[in-house]
Amino acid sequence: MNQFQIETAQNISITQNTANLGERMLAYLIDGFVIIAYTILVVLLLISLDIEFGDMWALYLVATLPAFLYYLLFETFTDGKTIGKGLMKLRVVKLDGSKPNFGNYFVRWMLRIIDVTLTSGGAAVLTILIRGNGQRIGDIAAGTTVISEKQRFSLRDTLLRDIPEDYKPTFSQVTVFDDREIQTIKELYDSARRNGHHNVILSLDKKIKEVTDITTHLSPIEFVDLVIKDYNYYTQRL
Repeated sequence: MNQFQIETAQNISITQNTANLGERMLAYLIDGFVIIAYTILVVLLLISLDIEFGDMWALYLVATLPAFLYYLLFETFTDGKTIGKGLMKLRVVKLDGSKPNFGNYFVRWMLRIIDVTLTSGGAAVLTILIRGNGQRIGDIAAGTTVISEKQRFSLRDTLLRDIPEDYKPTFSQVTVFDDREIQTIKELYDSARRNGHHNVILSLDKKIKEVTDITTHLSPIEFVDLVIKDYNYYTQRL
């Protein structure tokens, strides 16, 4: 899974997992099924009404408008997700990790004509493969990408940080914490980095400094990471 770094206004670097091509294609197929199913239901409903052809055609255009605007409506009102993206745990974000506005979603939707419709998806696939950060043409123009919100768990997620043998600790004050507290800090920190929750890292930074009375010029993300490593250093040598 590809990753890209974003730099927030608070000078915090966050790693985001871009959605891979397979996930995006599966989400697209799910969304396509939803659109087709909705359109079929509309047609069947109109046929059952037994109305004049001219009136039926006008009603059809109105009733299928949500299908035409499907991607624009869902991404705008459901925080960058469609039904397919939601099931695949994907979401549209701006390259700085923030939430896109209507203009961003509109540009993505308009350029689907080139990305998907006119080229049968070929332009989108080629651009995503070449760019390497999950961007099709619509994303490049809109300044967005699609990230995966799936959490990948491993044994390391349940343990403290591994540190090298020659590691030099910086803050002895971290020993005021106990195992349960530092594990909570680690879980919040790791989750915040995965999901781009910058405010969580800022809150951790502030709270740790209040408890330990540490003063440092390190960025919040560097400081919290170092606290976890220092605690691991001291507890491993008890």
